[in-house]
Amino acid sequence: MSHIGITEKPSFSRALPLAVQHVFAMFGATVLVPFLTGLSPSVALLTSGIGTLLFHFFTKNKVPAYLGSSFAFIAPLALFVKEQHNFSAAMGGAIIAGLVYVLVYFIIKAFGTDFIHKYVPNIVVGPVVMIIGLSLAGVAVNDMASKNWPIAIFTLIAAIIFTIFGRGLIKVIPILLGIIAGYVFAIVLQLLGYVENLIDLNAIASASLLQNPTAVYAKDFAGQVWSIFGFNLPVPIFSVAAILTIAPIAFVTIIEDLGHIFVIGNVTEQDMIKDPGFDRVLLGNGLATAAAALFGGPPSTTYGENIGVLAITKVYSSWVIRIAAVIAILLSFSGVLNALLLSIPVAVMGGISILLFGMIAAAGMRTMIEAKTDLSKTKNLIIVAIILIIGIGSGKVGYATLAGILLNLILPNE
Repeated sequence: MSHIGITEKPSFSRALPLAVQHVFAMFGATVLVPFLTGLSPSVALLTSGIGTLLFHFFTKNKVPAYLGSSFAFIAPLALFVKEQHNFSAAMGGAIIAGLVYVLVYFIIKAFGTDFIHKYVPNIVVGPVVMIIGLSLAGVAVNDMASKNWPIAIFTLIAAIIFTIFGRGLIKVIPILLGIIAGYVFAIVLQLLGYVENLIDLNAIASASLLQNPTAVYAKDFAGQVWSIFGFNLPVPIFSVAAILTIAPIAFVTIIEDLGHIFVIGNVTEQDMIKDPGFDRVLLGNGLATAAAALFGGPPSTTYGENIGVLAITKVYSSWVIRIAAVIAILLSFSGVLNALLLSIPVAVMGGISILLFGMIAAAGMRTMIEAKTDLSKTKNLIIVAIILIIGIGSGKVGYATLAGILLNLILPNE
């Protein structure tokens, strides 16, 4: 099937299910971060949509990426929000983290982006892209699919069947159809008594039609929020301790962003480091992160799950991603739709994630194959080996990328 290009705008009737597919892909991870850190999942949905729209504006709609909650900030956010109950300081630190992105934007804009290709060649890019998928394998398998393997396997098989044998619209929404199939299968198992309390249908039925996504903050963080047009927004405090704990993480996520942009460029066959430029990517992500903190949401980052959707469907349209962002914003105000998405069994998303993360890893392998990377050279072999082991072992894409860049500079050519 021919792909749909980045600048193409399919009709709304066709774009809508494609956008919903992206919402399903990002939903689990985006709401997991606030659950772990004490923030509001509904606000995380709201800020993911707002952040994605900001990102697309500053990247001239040329980077089909979705921005969701960043996992890199979980530990420091949990420290200040859940343990110290210092919501204002946490959001102040997150705002500064966003401004770190903006600072690096000005540096790269001054020096250009040519040095990125020079110091990050394909021998580094390929394995970095691979570990973006492989480092998430444990999340897909151990944290999600293992909760109920029959449901996860059924969902995975359904998505594969829709991907390979689907025609027309079915061919481009296999992830959405796979999730629906897995959800229905889970309901059948529950009704037949094979699983218990997997899906709380009563919670969906009793959910309110409309909700204020920030309502919980007035109760949980009294005295640390102000009411603006009915929204309970944080009063940021720029604490030195919070800034020094949270803001430096931005340097790690910037490197992760670089890896994601390489993946998107590989999938779409576009050099996004040059056009629209990695500097614009950083500006968009930084302002999205700062905006998220102003609403009380977690810092933003480009999402591997949605990159996997691009790779599988070959629908690269930024227009579709922007519709997904609007849907996420609307979802944050809908109690019923929120409850419905929250009721999707973890195992269903686990089966889908195995396919999505695997496609990202395969894209990295493809990068090295197409670049005719010579792994008979000791230098190349060492670079690939170190990146893979550090990336998979630590789960930190940024550390592995930095190691690959340094090894490429230090090790002599044969």
